[in-house]
Amino acid sequence: MATKYELAAEMREDLGKGASRRLRRVNKIPAVLYGAGRPAWSLTLNENQLMRNLQEESFYAAIIELTLEGKKQKVFLRDLQRHPAKPFVLHVDLQRVRDDVEMTVVLPLHFVNEEDAHGVKMEGGVLTRNLSDIEVVCLPGDLPEYIEVDLAELKLGESLHLSDIKFPEGVSSTELSHGEDHDHLVVSIHAPRAVEEVSDEAPEAPETEVDGEAEGGDDA
Repeated sequence: MATKYELAAEMREDLGKGASRRLRRVNKIPAVLYGAGRPAWSLTLNENQLMRNLQEESFYAAIIELTLEGKKQKVFLRDLQRHPAKPFVLHVDLQRVRDDVEMTVVLPLHFVNEEDAHGVKMEGGVLTRNLSDIEVVCLPGDLPEYIEVDLAELKLGESLHLSDIKFPEGVSSTELSHGEDHDHLVVSIHAPRAVEEVSDEAPEAPETEVDGEAEGGDDA
């Protein structure tokens, strides 16, 4: 079951120069709400509530219950702008969600049984991840928190592509809809890189010609 997230918002009227800075002084973050064929609204969000939610990985791909002027509606976190040097959020984009309209979402990949994968545990292979997330399309009611990839049976020299992933019912990959050329590599197990053997034998010293002592010694 997907985690339930909530946000409280207020209509924003202060849109002038320096508005964002003034909002931050009172622990509010500017946001915009758009989509579903309705006008865009300028909002403010409670900074503390938003920052708590942002600590959860699943929040970035979840249906959020937004309370605005006493009414609740379903929204999705479409974009997030952070300050490049300081630990705070500058702006948030929220998109309205309709239950009967498919949505495109980037979900994290959760790899399970990595250490117990046959090619790693039994054959000493090295596992390499090529993707960490995946773009999917689904109805809001079918949206999972993540896509699970089980590696238990993956052997040395084998790999998994997008077409090998078992997607939940109602969820599909946007890349695969573009054809076989978009069946990207997800993860593989390969042999460890060969370590160049270094000979233990010391190199032979070059032969040096040594002159014997001169006969007769020194002259008196």
